[in-house]
Amino acid sequence: MDTNKSQGVEMDRREVLIGAAATGLAAAGRAFAAEADPPFFPGFKAFRIKTSGAEINGVVGGSGPPVLLLHGAPQSHISWRMVAPKLVAAGHTVVVPDLRGYGDSSKPDGGADHAPYSKRAMALDQIEVMKALGFARFPVIGQDRGGRVAYRLILDHPAVVSHAAVLDIVPAHYLYNHFKIGFVQAYPHWFSYLRTAPAPENELMAANTAALARATTDVQKDYLRCMTQMGTIHAMCEDYRASASIDLDWDTQDFAAGKKATIPLRVLWAEKGAMGPLFDVLAIWRGYGTKVSGRSLPGGHNLQEDVPDMVADEVLALLKT
Repeated sequence: MDTNKSQGVEMDRREVLIGAAATGLAAAGRAFAAEADPPFFPGFKAFRIKTSGAEINGVVGGSGPPVLLLHGAPQSHISWRMVAPKLVAAGHTVVVPDLRGYGDSSKPDGGADHAPYSKRAMALDQIEVMKALGFARFPVIGQDRGGRVAYRLILDHPAVVSHAAVLDIVPAHYLYNHFKIGFVQAYPHWFSYLRTAPAPENELMAANTAALARATTDVQKDYLRCMTQMGTIHAMCEDYRASASIDLDWDTQDFAAGKKATIPLRVLWAEKGAMGPLFDVLAIWRGYGTKVSGRSLPGGHNLQEDVPDMVADEVLALLKT
């Protein structure tokens, strides 16, 4: 443990002061809880950072320009375990948090309007996490739900985000305004999770508990460790409920006003997934951004786990634009 009395920082035995010289972060003199070599991320440090609306768990590693990686549902930050080290090796500081409600981040109450799980609230968490680590401007890469948080982050904080990539999604605003039976059949959980609590939560708890009993890998066990906690399950459902209500209202307003992403936006989708066969993914995203490029990759929905080398290469190429 390291204590900096001159700055009046009080830390318990698990808190350390991380300086820029030691980690490459611009956060010298800033204190936060940290643990070296967290599970699945050797050489990284774990953190817990309090934001204005949650407490965010995550890992940070490397040195140099930052990259923020956001996971999808029902996963956690460990979905990036194979990509993050490659970005570190390429000279970047890589920040990999659990979204609020997921993994080991806190699970605030969803409220009557689900606003605490709006993508606006979840994006603000990431602004505050990166600020706590000393980064005022950064690229963001988001898969699945993380991609939806990334897009809202771009719209709400355009001066903060330099580049972005979204993996295997099309905008929720488009999906909710262009229903087709193929989408409903491929993504039934989008509609199941919208039902009033606790029916979907109870169903998920039963299914996840059974899955945990069958799990054979450390990764499966860790995902299901989190997804057999009712707080995490409820938070995930609230995330989807927010998307179909308060998020949709804000998305509709922004779309009507012609608000788009104006930074370089890379769109990647899975050849083995449902998005490509159902939608012209690149054409749709070009209606939501002015500098959009992209292509399919030969993997399934969780591209960062299926083809991590290709995803890392795509991210690094994006950052050079």
